[in-house]
Amino acid sequence: MKLGVGILLIVACATCGALMATLLPAQQPQEAPAEQAMDAPITFDVTRVNVLFSVSDKRGRFVTDLSREDFEVFENKKSQEVLEFTAETDLPLRIAILVDTSNSIRERFRFEQEAAIGFLNEALRPGQDRAIVVGFDSIPEIQTELTDNLETLSNALREMRPGGGTALYDAIFYSCRDRLGKDQPLYKFRRAMVILSDGEDTQSMKTRDQALELAQKTDVVIYTISTNISRRATTGDKVLRYFAEETGGLSFFPFKVEDLEQSFKNIANELRHQYNLYYRPEPLKTDGSYQKIDLRVANRKNLQVRARKGYYAPRLP
Repeated sequence: MKLGVGILLIVACATCGALMATLLPAQQPQEAPAEQAMDAPITFDVTRVNVLFSVSDKRGRFVTDLSREDFEVFENKKSQEVLEFTAETDLPLRIAILVDTSNSIRERFRFEQEAAIGFLNEALRPGQDRAIVVGFDSIPEIQTELTDNLETLSNALREMRPGGGTALYDAIFYSCRDRLGKDQPLYKFRRAMVILSDGEDTQSMKTRDQALELAQKTDVVIYTISTNISRRATTGDKVLRYFAEETGGLSFFPFKVEDLEQSFKNIANELRHQYNLYYRPEPLKTDGSYQKIDLRVANRKNLQVRARKGYYAPRLP
């Protein structure tokens, strides 16, 4: 089975060990040849940087009538020329759903499954968009291949059972490396990852920043929905917010199960109200270093732009 996605919904699952080989060779995540495997499927256009983003006013309402002239782009504080600008409401979606099935989310698990199914029914356009379901407890496990078949996706979500630890970082890392990065060219799709978890990682071999780097290199926007209902800020909540902010996504903290469905609806709505632009970096970097991006609406301080904070330049010999 191949793991190919744009929007990733990661689901943690305790009963899918037989499928682990599709993500990690020989079911040994700590021995996966990360760098070597990543080099093969992921390619970069040296001369263009794509930025997918959304714009909202102070009341959180999407602003969808802006043009190229309304935006300013800075890379490392140096102004850049926007070469192409589009409203990407019709760009095909590649969705990955990551659902945490560790013991820590057992109490609300059934409701979370149904809310995720509702999201897919609302977000996917058959024949154009595709999604994948990945579960993670102590290891990440693929539940379906990339598909637009809602019945297949729904059945995969309903068949999951909670149990075990939490390997959140591994799930993000390997899903981006082995699936999201294989849809080429990257700029032809909108890639998003929806993570449903408490954010408390207890099992991963990869680090938080290794997972984030892979998400950035595959142009994945991460949306997170916390399963923490304690009404106390936790370390896991901070982790979820970090992934969302760094990639240009959003984090949600629904304290009541009834609010969970609304969080998914908000994500589906945002995916239809986004812009995309690209520019050629000046000066051009080819050393693999991280480059900071600052995207603004010119002369409109009342508008908020949400976009990734940077990208990794390609590394050339």
